[in-house]
Amino acid sequence: SYATQFALAGGANPICVVSSPEKADICRAMGAEAVIDRNAEGYRFWKDERTQDPKEWKRFGKRIREFTGGEDIDIVFEHPGRETFGASVYVTRKGGTITTCASTSGYMHEYDNRYLWMSLKRIIGSHFANYREAWEANRLIAKGKIHPTLSKTYSLEDTGQAAYDVHRNLHQGKVGVLALAPREGLGVRDQEMREQHIDAINRFRNV
Repeated sequence: SYATQFALAGGANPICVVSSPEKADICRAMGAEAVIDRNAEGYRFWKDERTQDPKEWKRFGKRIREFTGGEDIDIVFEHPGRETFGASVYVTRKGGTITTCASTSGYMHEYDNRYLWMSLKRIIGSHFANYREAWEANRLIAKGKIHPTLSKTYSLEDTGQAAYDVHRNLHQGKVGVLALAPREGLGVRDQEMREQHIDAINRFRNV
């Protein structure tokens, strides 16, 4: 959700891979033109628990190239982890980068190293940002260039439900827990500017 906005703000062409029509609609609402619904297209990167399927990597790569005029992608922003990591390494262009920032489907990643070393690709780990990058990210939000992706807040008493909803992928974007605040909106300093961007701010809440 944030990566798509940052890519668009930087002039890149994001290709969003999602798991439902609802999430596809959100990506398009953010401005992404290239969206792949992995469930609708039936990708199965593993034949069984121990065996990946390179034919599915190739089918996925071919689908991506339909959006890029036949070129491979420069950067993969890799959330799912074990389930998709082999495919992510495969579809990245020669000299490209796989950025891993989560392991939702398992943290013991497996991939065919020939597609990494022989094509001079690299894997980097990211846990968001250093101090300067965080400051710049917040500046873009303050200027209204990037919008929050919060879809729901929970009371502190409902933290367990929040964790369950995220674990079961029942959420869109991000969720928040009101740990100290009695209600939402107490941190808003510029209400007029907020109103100018209210549709984008609530984009993930309207699903």
